[in-house]
Amino acid sequence: MPIPMTKKGLDALRVELERLKKVERPKVIQDIAEARSHGDLSENAEYDAAKDRQGFIEARIRDLEHKIANAQIIEASQLSAEKVTFGATVILLDLESKEKRQYTLVGQEESDLKNGKISVQSPVGRALVGRKAGDSVEVTTPARLIEYEILEVRIDEI
Repeated sequence: MPIPMTKKGLDALRVELERLKKVERPKVIQDIAEARSHGDLSENAEYDAAKDRQGFIEARIRDLEHKIANAQIIEASQLSAEKVTFGATVILLDLESKEKRQYTLVGQEESDLKNGKISVQSPVGRALVGRKAGDSVEVTTPARLIEYEILEVRIDEI
């Protein structure tokens, strides 16, 4: 199944994969060899920790390889800003608190709430897709029901 993402998001996954393969994997192999040299493995905490780390690294490598192989690059610059779509930046007004929020809709792998990037599959993302400036949307969160007004939809270079 295709995994939608931006070129920047795909590049970040490739950088992480390269680091894991060329830096982290060799280091953990060296750590395992060093821990083995200390003798009895049954009570060797360093060996156990290194093996656990190796398992994590190998699983992450497989995960990244899968995501990279199935990535579907979405060129945001070729999309219309008429409606909210993948790659759109949306400025919202919380109708209760009167706070403005700005989100860019990205793929799940790229979501980063601290930097205003939310997944199109998140509750807010799903509520916004297909809407346009001037629309009101309701988003059900675990804490409460939030009503937003869409103030602006634009396509930025992401």
